[in-house]
Amino acid sequence: MAKYYKERVSGKIKQQPETMMIGDKKLQPESMMMSYGYDPSLSEGAIKCPIFQTSTFVFKNSEAGKAFFEIALGLREQGPKEEMGLIYSRLNNPDLEILEDRLCLWDGAELGAAFQSGMAAIATSLLTFCRPGDVLVISQPLYGGTEYLIHHYLPEFGIEVVGFPAGVPTAEIAESVRERVAGRRVPAVLSETPANPTNGLVDIEGAVELARSLAQGGERPVVMVDNTFLGPVFQHPLEHGADLVIYSATKFIGGHSDVIAGACVGRREVVEKIRTLRTFIGTAAGPWTGWLLMRSLETLKMRMTAQMKNAQYVARFLSQHPKIKHVNYLGLLSEDDPMIAVYRKQCVAPGSLISFEVEGGEKGAFQFLNALKLISLAVSLGGTESLAEHPGTMTHADIDPAERERLGITPGLARISVGVEHFEDLIADVGQALDAVGSADGKVPAAAGPEVVRAGR
Repeated sequence: MAKYYKERVSGKIKQQPETMMIGDKKLQPESMMMSYGYDPSLSEGAIKCPIFQTSTFVFKNSEAGKAFFEIALGLREQGPKEEMGLIYSRLNNPDLEILEDRLCLWDGAELGAAFQSGMAAIATSLLTFCRPGDVLVISQPLYGGTEYLIHHYLPEFGIEVVGFPAGVPTAEIAESVRERVAGRRVPAVLSETPANPTNGLVDIEGAVELARSLAQGGERPVVMVDNTFLGPVFQHPLEHGADLVIYSATKFIGGHSDVIAGACVGRREVVEKIRTLRTFIGTAAGPWTGWLLMRSLETLKMRMTAQMKNAQYVARFLSQHPKIKHVNYLGLLSEDDPMIAVYRKQCVAPGSLISFEVEGGEKGAFQFLNALKLISLAVSLGGTESLAEHPGTMTHADIDPAERERLGITPGLARISVGVEHFEDLIADVGQALDAVGSADGKVPAAAGPEVVRAGR
């Protein structure tokens, strides 16, 4: 569980053990999301934290300002009973600090950092540790934006990339990774699990072991996990040895498709370094973003649970449809799948992202996507509404076509982020859209429309 030290007249309060306990009962994160880190009596009794829409903060005196800057700039260590004050919203802000404390609860992290986007979180984290001549080890596929950053920009700074496929036991790829690294310094091992858009899993404990085998001079690479697809409710990478968990908070954490944000949580010494760079390249989120995410955290588990239950119905329907070649969904992993043990070890539930290959390649996928009525054709994921997209020509369009095929991002692959609508309505929409696949004009035949089997709830 995270440790909290600071006390603020702005509403940020020091955490005492009793705030996490009722008698002998330890409170769950979804309960603490309502009030953790905030004292209404310090903000005119407001039940919700106010939006501290300010760029700068007034110091009590010059000595206080001097002390705050000494700590913020790392000129000296913070004293055990010394409070770090508010300085400037690029460095710290009450809305962000309370948000970061609450995010730590889900992952059992020591420290968190909020960013203006998921890509800002990834870029700041990588640039904190990567230096010219380094080799960054990554799982593949990654989100298209991450792939672009890593393969187009990092090489310009003299950073080479060595990848390994998701969905394969780490023991099968470890030796190949070590041979390609060839004794060079590895600052970080970055994995995205489940992978976007294939849902391929990476064994987090295996990634930690791989990182240990790449250590030099006692310095182990930082193990980073992009946990956007399942977290922070359905997977907790820190419990399996990871050092840092990264989120596109735009997705499930925000959950309403109305905010762009990112976050990372993890070991204190790792996150402190990232927060220092965040200060000087200006990637911190603003107070309004922090407030919106605090609002969304209160319903996070309910939303993710409802989406996951809906996705199970939709995935089952797709897996039985004659126009679908195969379905990538964690809830459908077979007993003989080499990653089933990893799924059971590190995933709490299968989540709500489904990718599947439609008959007819890109044409068939486009016919399906264009015929959807309830589900919107848009990128992003994790919102209350269901969204569908075509990874090969949208989120992962920049990847070389041969590489896309190797990674399982085929021309016929479509991806759905399942929302909170009624599952029978979602199945009806998917069914009628699949009726358009293979037709001459891509339109749904007039008499078409599957009979939706009512399932128990």
